[in-house]
Amino acid sequence: LPENIPCVAAARPPCPPRPAGPGLGLEAQPSGAASSLCPGPHYLLPDTNLLLHQIDILEDPVIKNVIVLQTVLQEVRNRSAPVYKRIRDVIGNPEKHFYSFTNEHHRETYIEQEQGETSNDRNDRAIRVAVKWYSEHLKKIQDEEKIQVIFLTNDRTNKEKALEEGITAYTCEEYIKSLIANPDLVDRLACVSDEGKEIESGKIIFPEHIPLSKLQQGIKSGIYLQGTYRASRDNYLEATVWVHGDAEENKEIIIQGLKHLNRAVHEDIVAVELLARDEWVAPSSVVLQDDGQNEDDIENEEEKENILKTAVNKDMLRPTGKVVGIIKRNWRPFCGMLSKSQIKEARRHLFTPADRRIPRIRIETRQADTLEGQRIVVAIDGWPRNSRYPNGHFVKNLGSAGDKETETEVLLLEHDVPHQPFSQGVLSFLPKMPWTITEQDMKYREDLRHLYVCSVDPPGCTDIDDALHCREVENGNIEVGVHIADVSHFIRPGNALDEESAKRGTTVYLCEKRIDMVPELLSSNLCSLRSNVDRYMYMIHTLILTRNSRCLYVDFNRFPSHRLAFSCIWEMNHKAEILKTRFTKSIINSKASLTYAEAQMRIDSATMNDDITTSLRGLNKLAKILKKKRIDNGALTLSSPEVRFHMDSETHDPIDLQTKELKETNSMVEEFMLLANVSVAQKIYDEFPEFALLRKHPAPPPSNYDILVKAAKTKNLEIKTDSAKALAESLDKAESPTFPYLNTLLRILTTRCMMQAVYFCSGMDNDFHHYGLASPIYTHFTSPIRRYADIIVHRLLAVAIGADSTYPELTDKHKLADMCKNLNYRHKMAQYAQRASVAFHTQLFFKSKGVVNEDAYILFVRKNAVVVLIPKYGLEGTVFFEEKGKPTPRLDYKNEVPSLTVEDTTLRVFDKVKVNIMLDASNIQHQKIRMVLVEPKV
Repeated sequence: LPENIPCVAAARPPCPPRPAGPGLGLEAQPSGAASSLCPGPHYLLPDTNLLLHQIDILEDPVIKNVIVLQTVLQEVRNRSAPVYKRIRDVIGNPEKHFYSFTNEHHRETYIEQEQGETSNDRNDRAIRVAVKWYSEHLKKIQDEEKIQVIFLTNDRTNKEKALEEGITAYTCEEYIKSLIANPDLVDRLACVSDEGKEIESGKIIFPEHIPLSKLQQGIKSGIYLQGTYRASRDNYLEATVWVHGDAEENKEIIIQGLKHLNRAVHEDIVAVELLARDEWVAPSSVVLQDDGQNEDDIENEEEKENILKTAVNKDMLRPTGKVVGIIKRNWRPFCGMLSKSQIKEARRHLFTPADRRIPRIRIETRQADTLEGQRIVVAIDGWPRNSRYPNGHFVKNLGSAGDKETETEVLLLEHDVPHQPFSQGVLSFLPKMPWTITEQDMKYREDLRHLYVCSVDPPGCTDIDDALHCREVENGNIEVGVHIADVSHFIRPGNALDEESAKRGTTVYLCEKRIDMVPELLSSNLCSLRSNVDRYMYMIHTLILTRNSRCLYVDFNRFPSHRLAFSCIWEMNHKAEILKTRFTKSIINSKASLTYAEAQMRIDSATMNDDITTSLRGLNKLAKILKKKRIDNGALTLSSPEVRFHMDSETHDPIDLQTKELKETNSMVEEFMLLANVSVAQKIYDEFPEFALLRKHPAPPPSNYDILVKAAKTKNLEIKTDSAKALAESLDKAESPTFPYLNTLLRILTTRCMMQAVYFCSGMDNDFHHYGLASPIYTHFTSPIRRYADIIVHRLLAVAIGADSTYPELTDKHKLADMCKNLNYRHKMAQYAQRASVAFHTQLFFKSKGVVNEDAYILFVRKNAVVVLIPKYGLEGTVFFEEKGKPTPRLDYKNEVPSLTVEDTTLRVFDKVKVNIMLDASNIQHQKIRMVLVEPKV
């Protein structure tokens, strides 16, 4: 073992020289916070548990000059991937002066494990040996002021042994409380005992968690079931556990009541014990929010639990269980607000998370007055059996609640959307500007610049990744091309740009902001298929493009004009039957960038007959035939109200809100995008039956349709759900001459019954079917600028046609399956973030409107509320019939119909009502659109 590994504390003998570069390692004269315990200059050296539990402290700018031992890093890596990533980022930050010392490879600090010594005790000893060596080493190389090495540990035994060995050691709390100028840092201390365990005392509320080893035995023997815990947004006393594995029965287990929930937090992996059948319950129809201020008021909880236990039909009972242990905590930092204690000078307060599925968290802070009305971030430390709520600590302040920038930051953090600026390491893999197409690039591409290619997108769109062309060929057939931006030409496998794009997974479109998956140079310039700009792309010779998201404006006059592309080209007859399909890397020159409205105007114009307009009319005619074929095959045409905001140009506040109007050209583009995706899916599956990245849409279980079938029955309509075709035909027939909006409502309700479409690897699954599209195979190829799945599909297609070479990860089905898991998660989070952005801007819109009176339709009926849809705004909201401080009306809920009778007025699904809409800002954190029933009057 070498003995000349630099300590990076000084540049004098006998220590080897430091590595070159700014900010690498410790400062020779450590600067940092002044401490009453250690008034002289010092370095800090934490042990593993301290680093795991107090990472928020170590990340604070105040804490500098920290030695992180290799022993500690290895243990952290094995125990917590998120904390490991965070500490690596801190070590890489030159302003922090953290240094990773390879003590396991240094002759003076490496130790063997002794007989009878546990690996944990060996590692603790290795850390103490390294601290002692560092202290002795520094004494040898210092001329002037002595620099101390302070050992930080929360382990009582380890600290005692360190002190016996002459090492200066403190707990994290002792050291942080000693910092003279930083009293607020105490708030960031994690609330754990000396050994990193939860401190328990007082009245026991919850059952004990069974130890992990016993849980694993119980899961193996079938006594317990393992699954993901999903808390309810509407009822804090109810949750669902989605059981892992392939078993068909007991896939979804209901958990009801505080003791049965047993301190599980949303997304934890838990072990569940099934209750006896006579204890099974039905999913609750009650909306219950945890709004109590007294954290010890358990009797009140029991009262609320009794509300859940109303008489229900035996057919509605579902498998029910209780949480007996936690297999893996999936805690993250949570955004929310402080609910300040009523007690004067109190340091203990409750934090209310923005996500209603997360329980309140008890924290200690001296900054309550400052933090009131602010959006803050808090981390959970533990949840003792005697505490109604988990314990946690303050992490950081995001800004004032209600401020647009702050709320956007909250929204992105809460939905785990990676939104930090692209690092220099990522940007270094972008092409150097000015960029031009080279002769080498042209060698493997087909020159299609002569074709009349155009793109059709929403107004102001800059990340255009698809374009189309249509022309008649000599034999009288029609050639159609879908040309897709060749993003994979610029993003090569395995580099930092590729890894960052894979991590992000998708571009996220908020109302006023776009979080790009790839840097702007690619998304809005080199890969964007703007008109009169040559682009390389994948062109699937029927030009395919789907774009239903908001985009931002960029001045394209600044950008150079040459670009590259990939194309899919079909030869069709006039009945839209595909005769030939070919794929080629290409170079194109888009002749027009049109909005949906502009393209529609050209198609409808009696005077315009130029090449682009002729191409659009050909595409539109074929698209109508393709759509009819799809629908005849059983494809579903569903509905989902989408809203568009009109912003004030100065304040950027929404001044108008209306539902989006879809034109024929939206459908035209969609049809060719779908066709391209199907064609590419078949090609890559034929070439790579084990490694194709595909997309499937599972058929919903029959029970999903119950609400739709019951709702249709109230209007004497029958909805058949035994197949997608039967469902589509039923929906087509479900018309009412006196109620034209009924069909739209039924389609909106059908959308809610659907399963989520997901990416998967063909070698890891047998069911490829896409239920909604009635297609046996499907993938995503048409949007590589904004979806990473499409980049992988481009790479597979390029290898399939001999246009690029493969690489190991591309043909590793297990790695592809893991990638699909991340992509599915990122797409789901992006959808939720987009909805949250719409909800926030809707609140801003109604803030200045006062009370607005509008027509609405009832979508769902609950035990104590109805959910209504306002068609004018595409807005959904809940009308409650129980209000605090007001007498509760007589409520009679019937599930079979479903209906709710309030006093003498009966409300049913699809009833037309009038509501008053207003912004309820009484709870600053959970501001909401409040709806009150005006007609019928109850």
